Amino acid sequence: MKAFGGFEGNAQTLRILTRVEKKVYRSGDLDDGTCGISVDGIDKRLGINATFRGLAAVLKYDSEIPVVRGKDAGLAKGYYESEKSLVASIKSHVGQPPDGVAFKTLECQIMDIADDIAYSTYDLEDAMKGGFTHPMKLLSQIVGDQGLLETLRAKVAKEVESLTERELYESIGSVFMVFDRDEGPLEMYTKSKLIAGDGHHRSEFSSAMIGRFMRGISLEIPPNADLRFAKVLVERPIKIAIEAVKHLNYLLTIMSPRLKVVEFRGFEVVQTIFSTLTDEAQNGHHLLPDDLQEMYRRLKDGSQRMRLVCDFVAGMTDGYAVDFYGRLKESGATIFKPF
Repeated sequence: MKAFGGFEGNAQTLRILTRVEKKVYRSGDLDDGTCGISVDGIDKRLGINATFRGLAAVLKYDSEIPVVRGKDAGLAKGYYESEKSLVASIKSHVGQPPDGVAFKTLECQIMDIADDIAYSTYDLEDAMKGGFTHPMKLLSQIVGDQGLLETLRAKVAKEVESLTERELYESIGSVFMVFDRDEGPLEMYTKSKLIAGDGHHRSEFSSAMIGRFMRGISLEIPPNADLRFAKVLVERPIKIAIEAVKHLNYLLTIMSPRLKVVEFRGFEVVQTIFSTLTDEAQNGHHLLPDDLQEMYRRLKDGSQRMRLVCDFVAGMTDGYAVDFYGRLKESGATIFKPF
């Protein structure tokens, strides 16, 4: 999608809420049919018809993603050009923050820190459940690998100014040091494996970490008591710990060979489905569900058609995507199994 407005998770969330979800259309009934696009190609979908204040809560990045970017360009975060006028309406209804303050409402800041906490803690819990790691192993990897420690420090330093190696050590230790001082190596190892392998102890460990992170959050209310743009503050040691755990999950689990194989396969599945559906020469859009085919035909602009297919593919569950791919590429597909 780099040549057609890009793809990014936060931008897609806004689009799901305001376009993709099939609940409300603008201006009453459509002139022909109920697919959401009028016969003259006007998009009349309103998604779930959320309030402007509610939509403002998902505007995490206040910038428009460039319509066209080079093949090797990095990820751009923000909102799509297709939602540019909507974002302007959101801001005009919600109001603007004081000069020099970015547009990020209190609800959005709460969502943002909640997302970071959830990402760091539950990915770690999943990694332990999957047998990737346990607390003692994580500590030994950090202490024993100077390269890993420096990579981790560099990533956390992007979110925490003037970060020292000592601060990083102390924050990580506060999370993973779940052992008593009088416990020996064998006892520590056994306890660490129990935390990772037993569902009750694993949940207890995660809950304690989440509670500690949450207690490090406070609110700074502006002098005019306007809560719309109050500031969510995170204590420095807690911020370091959240960022450290989040990036450790990425470096040691997400980038592990076991998951990279799955990622490679997922890339192939998504790429194949997308390229097939957007193949004009082969009338790939005929593979879309009936209502999306009608929308595709009514949209006159190529970029809008690409965005429609992008919405469809992005909305697939893992199981649906794999099944769709199987119908396209693998033998034994049947016409009698419904989509």
